[in-house]
Amino acid sequence: MSTVEEKGRGEGRGQAGGRVTTAVPARLDRLPWSRWHWTVVIGLGTVWILDGLEVTIVGNIAGRLSEPGSGLPITSAQVTGTAAALYVAGACVGALFFGRLTDRFGRRKLFMVTLAVYLGATALTAVSFEPWWFFTFRFLTGFGIGGEYAAINSAIDELIPSQYRGRVDLIINGSFWLGAIGGSLLSIVALDTALFPANIGWRLTFALGVVLGLVILVVRRNVPESPRWLLIHGRQEEAEQLVASVEERVRADLGGRELPPPAGEITIHQRKTIGFLTIARTVLATYRKRAALGLSLFIGQAFLYNAITFGFGAILTKFYDVPAGATGYYFAVIALGNFLGPLLLGKLFDTVGRRRMISSTYLLSGLLLFGTAWLFG
Repeated sequence: MSTVEEKGRGEGRGQAGGRVTTAVPARLDRLPWSRWHWTVVIGLGTVWILDGLEVTIVGNIAGRLSEPGSGLPITSAQVTGTAAALYVAGACVGALFFGRLTDRFGRRKLFMVTLAVYLGATALTAVSFEPWWFFTFRFLTGFGIGGEYAAINSAIDELIPSQYRGRVDLIINGSFWLGAIGGSLLSIVALDTALFPANIGWRLTFALGVVLGLVILVVRRNVPESPRWLLIHGRQEEAEQLVASVEERVRADLGGRELPPPAGEITIHQRKTIGFLTIARTVLATYRKRAALGLSLFIGQAFLYNAITFGFGAILTKFYDVPAGATGYYFAVIALGNFLGPLLLGKLFDTVGRRRMISSTYLLSGLLLFGTAWLFG
């Protein structure tokens, strides 16, 4: 193991023909949890709070937007149907577009670009005057958020130690629901016509999203580039320096205690870009079963769950006579449960195992969804 430690601290070895053998990923994997990891989690996870804020706000203001005097001639169905579909479509396109750019130009640069796209689109949504304007910038907001999805999950895989990766991934993605809680409670205040005119309150909710985004832009500057990305692009010296600085910070957090040795080395194929043909071959041939499973789980969750939550506010106002300004209370309760799920169950995905936990949580969610349908009936 000491030999591996020495090799890992060098500048990589055996680099020839676009390959480099290095212990950098193993050195990151063996790190105990520290304050440095918290800076990464905060820098990455906060944007999911924005996503939750966005989706929830739009769902809760649908009833208000469709009322006369809202300043936007739009129906509730257009808000929860057309606008929500365009937001999701934008996220899909953004993930593909920015995902490729992330592999080419680096995670860190794209963190800033995608957040800037989100901020600009959200600000312009706040000044919507016609449905086409609202739809356009909902699509572009999703476009920016989709780019965030690609960059964030790549960074989690490459910066977080493997023993914590499952629960961190769940908690970061689950922070969406913190934003949902905030969006729910914010909509209660913003939609109160005793405080704000009907054509102003809903605009302020989007403006707050811009303010939070600017704060996140500052926090995110502390998230480093991915060492693995640096290695792939032939910048192993930078990768070594970055990992060495991280190790020093972690040692300092541990009071100078020595770190355990890394488990081994891997060989990385260096290249400037990864084409869609290579990605397609990897997904459809090498990991065909995993890709099919992931796609099925994602579609099932989006179709059976998100499709309901996106329009929950409109359902309450249209069919259950809940005032537009009060839908936030109902959604806040749902959002709290959704956040507590990954917070309390996240560790089990690393200890019990992914397969058992995914199967059991999906099965339980399906049964509870049937129960929800019965209660609504």
